[in-house]
Amino acid sequence: MTDPRYTKLARLLVNYSTALKRGDRILLDMIDVPDEFTVELIRAVRAAGATPFVETRHMRVGRELLLGTNAKHAADVRSLELFRMKKMQAYVAVRGSANATENADVPGGLMQMYSKVIRPVLDYRVNKTRWVVLRWPSPSMAQAAGMSTEAFENLYFDVCTMDYAKMAKAMGPLEKLMKRTDRVHIKGPGTDLTFSIKGIGAKKCEGTRNIPDGEVFSCPTKTSANGVIQFNTPTLYSGSKFENVRLELKNGKVVNATANNAKRLNEILDTDAGARFIGEFAIGFNPYIQNPMCDILFDEKIAGSLHFTPGNAYEDCGNGNQSAVHWDMVLIQRPEWGGGEIWFDGKLIRKDGLFVPKELKPLNPANLK
Repeated sequence: MTDPRYTKLARLLVNYSTALKRGDRILLDMIDVPDEFTVELIRAVRAAGATPFVETRHMRVGRELLLGTNAKHAADVRSLELFRMKKMQAYVAVRGSANATENADVPGGLMQMYSKVIRPVLDYRVNKTRWVVLRWPSPSMAQAAGMSTEAFENLYFDVCTMDYAKMAKAMGPLEKLMKRTDRVHIKGPGTDLTFSIKGIGAKKCEGTRNIPDGEVFSCPTKTSANGVIQFNTPTLYSGSKFENVRLELKNGKVVNATANNAKRLNEILDTDAGARFIGEFAIGFNPYIQNPMCDILFDEKIAGSLHFTPGNAYEDCGNGNQSAVHWDMVLIQRPEWGGGEIWFDGKLIRKDGLFVPKELKPLNPANLK
């Protein structure tokens, strides 16, 4: 018997997140996902009158391909996948893995080359299709979250099938405020950072691109960021784990970067000319996500958090920065994480993880659950 939670999530992805229409073609990119959920997605797609195309992948197989890749292979992958992506109106990626660090021993140079070469596929998908990306719960994710497998699965389905329409309505005032904001000042332990988002715009993320969701994002103007930011959550990138990341910025560029693995951190930030500039600033507020689990699709939505992103900027609300890197780094500002403040144009917007202005209080956790 099919788990009813599978059916509920599949229908949310098809009917709400990608809003499939009759005649649409959709690519279902399934990585280490139970066949039972893939089947539920196919059924939901067909019920909407759309046509499903399915790619089934496995992380261990992908690692082996990456270990032996070269520029010609990467270019062939790009050509094939870009051809297919251009046939699609929508895209769903569900990414599971028994081991979140499966690619940890793939040489950094290979990963950088491969990411650069196939970047056009990601750019087309992001800018030209209706897409949504989510993880699949696994024992490794439960372990990273410090939870039992069953408890984590229950949390996962609570988070992923919450009332996103209600959250979307509460996001409206923050989106409008960020659109008219110029100066941003972030304060906290080890953090004193200023930048401008004037003219960039803002966009609310309401379950139509990522599941789970719950953020409003903008982007610093390219040369405006000055100061230092000390992140207090671990982060995974290209299969490597980083802790205590500290970035010092001058005129928009990361001029000093330290962490537990500073050498690898700086290798990634030296991938290309755009990797040391910032491509996103966002405020997270999903009430069900309280603590980091080294999975960025969850961690960037943590209640009372913000994220600041070296690398590529989105076309929506971007500053024109281009890079093969897009690395969301998360700072939690709730009291038990050291607290902190966000100021817009000299006005206190959020203190210790809670929104202060009356029109933003509906985004506080007690009001969203």
